[in-house]
Amino acid sequence: MRSHSIDEEDLAQGKTPPHHMDLTRSLRRGKIEHQMTLEDLRKLNVAFQEFEKRGQKFLDMDMFTWTMKKCVKSPNKSNEQIEQLFMKIDYAATGGIQWDDFCTYLQLEYSEQADSLVRQKEVYFTMPALSQGLSHSGPVLRIFSLPDDTLIMMGEDGIISFWSPQLTLKRRKLVFDKAINRKSKWVTDFTSMPQYNKLIISTGDREIQLYELSNLEPYCQIGGLDSVPLRLDYCYMDHDKCLILYGDDQGCVNILFLASVGELLRTWKKLPLVENMPTVRISSALCSPNVKFVRWKVHEDWVTQLNYYDSIQVVISASIHEPTALVIGCTTGTTNVEQKMKEIRDVKKDGKVRKRHQVTLGVPQRRAEGNQTVFQVHKGVKAFSFCKRNNLLLTGGMDRVIRIWNPYVPGRPTGMLKSHLAPVFYLHIAAEEKRIFSMSTDNTVKIWDLENHNCLFSAYPKASSIQGELTACHYLSSIKALCVATDSIYLLHLRMRARPEPHLVVSHKEPVVCCRYNKTFRHVVSCSEGSVIKVWDFETGMLLSEFIGAHSNMEITCLTFDPSGRRLVTGGRDGCLRIWNYNNGHCLKILTQDEMHNEVCDCTYVEVYQNKYIIAVGWDRRINMYFDSPHDFHHFWRPQPHWPDDLIRGHKDDILCVVQCPPSLLATSSYDGEIIIWNLISGHIYCKLNTPVLTYCSEDPEDRSISHLSFLKTRAAKFESTAASLISNGPQGSVIFWSLFSGAQLIASFIPSRGKSQIRSIVVSTGDTYVYVADNMGYVYMYDIKDYALKGPEQEPPKSVKFWRAHINAVTFLELIEEEKALLSSSIDCTVRLWSMDGEYIGTFGQSELWDVYTAASWKHPMVPSEILKDPTSMPVHQVLAENIPTSRIDHLEEGKIIQEKSRAKAEQTLNLKILEDPPTDVEIKKEINIQAHQQTRLPQEQNKNSNRPFNTGWPSAYHTLKCHEVANIPSIGGKPDLSIIGTDFVFSDIKEKNN
Repeated sequence: MRSHSIDEEDLAQGKTPPHHMDLTRSLRRGKIEHQMTLEDLRKLNVAFQEFEKRGQKFLDMDMFTWTMKKCVKSPNKSNEQIEQLFMKIDYAATGGIQWDDFCTYLQLEYSEQADSLVRQKEVYFTMPALSQGLSHSGPVLRIFSLPDDTLIMMGEDGIISFWSPQLTLKRRKLVFDKAINRKSKWVTDFTSMPQYNKLIISTGDREIQLYELSNLEPYCQIGGLDSVPLRLDYCYMDHDKCLILYGDDQGCVNILFLASVGELLRTWKKLPLVENMPTVRISSALCSPNVKFVRWKVHEDWVTQLNYYDSIQVVISASIHEPTALVIGCTTGTTNVEQKMKEIRDVKKDGKVRKRHQVTLGVPQRRAEGNQTVFQVHKGVKAFSFCKRNNLLLTGGMDRVIRIWNPYVPGRPTGMLKSHLAPVFYLHIAAEEKRIFSMSTDNTVKIWDLENHNCLFSAYPKASSIQGELTACHYLSSIKALCVATDSIYLLHLRMRARPEPHLVVSHKEPVVCCRYNKTFRHVVSCSEGSVIKVWDFETGMLLSEFIGAHSNMEITCLTFDPSGRRLVTGGRDGCLRIWNYNNGHCLKILTQDEMHNEVCDCTYVEVYQNKYIIAVGWDRRINMYFDSPHDFHHFWRPQPHWPDDLIRGHKDDILCVVQCPPSLLATSSYDGEIIIWNLISGHIYCKLNTPVLTYCSEDPEDRSISHLSFLKTRAAKFESTAASLISNGPQGSVIFWSLFSGAQLIASFIPSRGKSQIRSIVVSTGDTYVYVADNMGYVYMYDIKDYALKGPEQEPPKSVKFWRAHINAVTFLELIEEEKALLSSSIDCTVRLWSMDGEYIGTFGQSELWDVYTAASWKHPMVPSEILKDPTSMPVHQVLAENIPTSRIDHLEEGKIIQEKSRAKAEQTLNLKILEDPPTDVEIKKEINIQAHQQTRLPQEQNKNSNRPFNTGWPSAYHTLKCHEVANIPSIGGKPDLSIIGTDFVFSDIKEKNN
């Protein structure tokens, strides 16, 4: 594997992070609060009460550590873990905690942990559903899938259709021959016999018909049944044996035992035709030694569903008759000794023995009580599902309640799922996915968790666009899709949130807005657009916890920490700031604006004369300062009065960024390209900087917004008049160096991005030695600025040290962790990654393999993420990189290519429909070949320049007008044809490949 880093100075050769930590520590260190037992908590409670009796209401860190070591028996406890637990509880940094503080933290921690587990199981359907019209005059009876995921659907009118998983119609046929049938037939159900390549159909004429599955030609049928078969099922058994089961309109379960099936079907195939199909009556079929028929009287109403489960060798049938709503019974005669003796006594009492077929074709038998399990359900059962792996049975019906049963305990259900507002029509247990799928007659689909019975997702008809009367459902586990049949077909594609694509490692399920490193706890905190905040272990990359940073259902836009690192501050699109104890997800305070709730774009934490403030900027174009007092218990806070200069001379457009340079400088930038430097102590404007107007090479509107600033703090602290003290991003992917103390002017400007992509993040190392910049294409560039722009303007860019591609999409945030010699990056491609300062790939947070940040052998380097290698813009020959096309034009280029491809395809299709009457002559073909051969001899520069242009756009060339004819397969005679007319073989083959 090659490294994707380009090192111009070879600075990173042989360098690995120092091993200054104990490498014997486990990579999967658990939280000590998760290791405590109930007995440990009781001992801690007694210890806190003893301290309180002595007058010591608060325990400091040393006393808390001693108490934890004494009361907690966990073998993995350490001073470091206990101290971190103390700081998590003492979020206000008061230096002491009480028993109530300890209990509150644990309660919130476990509550958030439970909510996190629920969120990890969330699923969703891709909506609206993919729909396709049907051409059936009757409703679809069943949806059946073949091993290749081909969907088979059949309606009551006998029209059978085959569909691809994308709902593309493959073929369609009417199985009933209207020329032969004088009266119309209707189908009641169907299933398949894959081992014999047959399709089984039950009809309203009391018939069971068999068709060839390959061509749907009639094979044979069994007629003369005593009742109408309503529900069919089939099971293959060893040694050429099978079962055909059907439930009828009399509430009976009928079972046909067939042996030597292949020979038996061939025998039936030779019988006389009835309505163009070989027919055997059931009474005649029972005369064969290879046929056995059993009929059980089970229900007092129609059978609504019937299935045979070979794993437990029982038949489960359902009806809407409440006393016999669902019955689990055997297939053959009773094995109960008392029942057998009773039958023998009855036979002796009658004085005669009846023949087998006379018994089965007469009054149906009833099973012995010991051979069946009866479930009584209010209003009966319309649908059921059984899972042997979990030993679960689900029932649903007219009362809209899904009941969960132990199949061996029919007395009362073990659980009830109440959420549907209409009768339950379909149930399915996906044991591998630990999901339950249900659908009701109002076209509402629900997904349930199999373990805790929570409703994970609901798809209502308005969102899924499923319309019409529901007739059939089928779940495709291979592609995770639910196929629904009403008046039309609908396919709902299911996507598991907790299961991303196997080849793609993601940290979040939505684009990552920002990420920060917490030095106090050695954590990495990241936030996505869905306001999901995740806490990662920096040393291993393991996910520690997550919670929803709710901003009135609005997205989080920025985050920062207080100086102690114990509290997290987030800003959102609702115009509010929230302060969190991020270790347990507890929202401590909400900071709100006085007027309209304008979006917060950036925030930072500052200290002025031992006073602590949180500064927020955004769409209100004002600098909002909130006084931070951890000891104040008011939940809502308002900002301080605005500075006079801010009200009169402040920004005239939305403020996008705010950064501080201790002790007194504050910089803000806005969408119109204006940068204002403030005196943080007095609140007055120090100077203003205006971004120069740069001429674009394209026709795109100019964007002068400044979204990121970074102080060169060592230079700013010395008030160097000729040196650049501030770095900002600029238009057309530029990076600008500003001087603040010599007239506030632009010192240097250069474009690091190869595609002139907008710079999204800038970070400077301590001592202002190196600067890292990241762009919209996911590239990170490293420059040496130690001596750059120190003595006035610079015409050349700084010395480039290295660049590499960190993400396949725009980088949203960079942070340099110099004490650990690491670089943290996040992107809208849903990933948060860790790199060495030299660009070596350590890993992606959320990957299955944990790393040890102090052991280079555990890093992913020199491997790189697979999606970066596969992405076409990673290649140097890509048009964006080769021709320096701004990324703002990439979408237009791709749209142009699609339009050109469509126009060419349309032209070819039009020409194929109307072939020219006169085929091209040999002269025209030769002329076309000469043109193509001339194009092959162009310079390499011209070939690269035009490589992305579609070939011969418009009407097809002479080759597309040739007529194709089949050639007879005869032995070739004669020698090799003369190719002098069309040039060499090489040129001809090359041109032929291009045209193909």
